[in-house]
Amino acid sequence: MIPFLIFAVGLVILTLSGDALVRGAVAIATHFHVPPLIIGLTIISIGTSSPELFVSIQAAFNDAPGLAVGNAVGSNIANALIVLGLPALIAPLYFTAPGIRRSTLFMVAISLAFIALAIDGLISTFDGFILIALLIIYLTYSISIANKARREKLSTLDESSAAPKEGMKKSLIYLGLGFVGLAIGAKFIVDGALGLATIWGVGETVVGTTIVALGTTLPEIAATLAAAFRRQAGVAIGNVIGSNIFNLLAILGITSMIIPLPVTSHLLEFDIWVLLASATIIIPIAFLRRPIGKIVGGLLTLAYLSYLFISFTGITLA
Repeated sequence: MIPFLIFAVGLVILTLSGDALVRGAVAIATHFHVPPLIIGLTIISIGTSSPELFVSIQAAFNDAPGLAVGNAVGSNIANALIVLGLPALIAPLYFTAPGIRRSTLFMVAISLAFIALAIDGLISTFDGFILIALLIIYLTYSISIANKARREKLSTLDESSAAPKEGMKKSLIYLGLGFVGLAIGAKFIVDGALGLATIWGVGETVVGTTIVALGTTLPEIAATLAAAFRRQAGVAIGNVIGSNIFNLLAILGITSMIIPLPVTSHLLEFDIWVLLASATIIIPIAFLRRPIGKIVGGLLTLAYLSYLFISFTGITLA
């Protein structure tokens, strides 16, 4: 009971902190006239991926590499299936934003690169440098697109439309509170998750790819649901794709540069292939520019529930 309460408290802190971080980041990005898709691919993605980053680093320091890697992999699976599936049950998600195809292909390429690095059973410090190098390439490309769109939009705006300094100060406060809360929440999450793994008699990897991953994905779910309600599909889809890229590149890259991460047999035999399949599913949707409606959303949600069932019933792999 105590591990569950610790996990629950950490989850609440993470969710509130992630929301504060996103609110501050989006306000600052909007102030500088960054377009919605780029906000989703970069600013919101970084903010909503922060819980995974803090949890994975904390897990690595707690000598729980299965939890650290499983958290990132499981979060990507949740993003592609449940984070896109649930909002589609509310309103159709249209893949029509400029650059969405390139971003989708990059996400799948990153998934393949991660599998190639992990297949030997270890994400080494050198592997971490490779992941960070790919992240820098992605950020450079995204920033160049953002700058181009910003210049085009600024040419049609009056200087007086800029947000007041008071709003900027408030946004920075949100950012600061978000980062502090994420660090505290991550500590609770990891301690609670390891306790739950012991009580349930399952491996830390299973807990990482399911319970912890789903918990740290709550900011993505909340952000995407809010975007769906507001009919901001560009933000919703960009958030999912951007978060998946950051989860593999930033989270595992930074964590493995601190502490090399062993990859468990459970991940190698099952989870990384589900990761690749869930990322690949998005390719035809993006290229055909077909909306994700209620039927597809329901299928994606069902696929994720099936993944959770198989993960817990196949505990002999852990």
